[in-house]
Amino acid sequence: MAKITLKQYLDSTASPDDLKELIQLIAAQGPAIRNAFITNQKYADTQNIYGETQMKLDIWSNEHLKQVLKKSKLVKELASEEEAEVLSFPDAKSNYAVTMDPLDGSSLIQVNLAVGTIIGIYDNGKVMQPGKNMRAAMYILYGPLTTLTVTVKEGIYMFALNDKNEFTMTDQNVKIGDKKLYGTGALQKDWVPKHKKFINEIVKDGFKLRYSGSFVADVHQFLKYGGVFSYPLYKGHMGGKLRLLFEANPLGFIVTQAGGKVSTGEKNILTIMPEKVDHRVPIYIGTKKYVERAEKIIKG
Repeated sequence: MAKITLKQYLDSTASPDDLKELIQLIAAQGPAIRNAFITNQKYADTQNIYGETQMKLDIWSNEHLKQVLKKSKLVKELASEEEAEVLSFPDAKSNYAVTMDPLDGSSLIQVNLAVGTIIGIYDNGKVMQPGKNMRAAMYILYGPLTTLTVTVKEGIYMFALNDKNEFTMTDQNVKIGDKKLYGTGALQKDWVPKHKKFINEIVKDGFKLRYSGSFVADVHQFLKYGGVFSYPLYKGHMGGKLRLLFEANPLGFIVTQAGGKVSTGEKNILTIMPEKVDHRVPIYIGTKKYVERAEKIIKG
């Protein structure tokens, strides 16, 4: 039985043609980024806008996606984790706005662990708006397989890249699992008491630690199996570390579409109006009942 391609799936949805075109265009860059791993493994002598040392592939993938999206004339605004300002493309024919983390977890390339590209898509031309307004979200994960996870607000669908460089469907209408898994960022010595209490409680309840250091890879695992990933506020970062526009909103949107939940520990992340491009948030994301368990402790 023939596998359903990404194009065939999108054609079965209510998505407008230009949104289908945009999603397929971004997906088509997955093989190019994957192929660039071999020649761009080293660190560059530069830092991004957050003071983090860049991999050469961070720079390459950002420039590649930026030029592809600009040339497409499908995108009016673009915000990238590697850019200090929102980019505008006034000659765009469509009214989409895109947020992107071109290569999440890029420090793991040198040790051959999974990294990914995270994309959020809005259909009213502006990137500075709450995540709940997203029209679509997707991520490409570069692991043993190159996979694509996408939502156009009609459920979650997963695809794998085949030997013809086509994404074909592997999972449809994905619902988040409820296995007792957890991952958490920040040093334990810097955790605030409420977060420490939450982690201690779930560990006593039999939760197993699963943490790679790549946010998109960890969230993908919890989406498939269930569990809760957290990167809390902590000493020195009382506003959180992960970026609202590029990481929390797109993956939060996807997990919510799968029946999960995303929260700061006190409120739904997807309702937050970004105050700046570098807006950061603490995050608890995963199986709804486990995120709500965290909220009960954080709020309490």
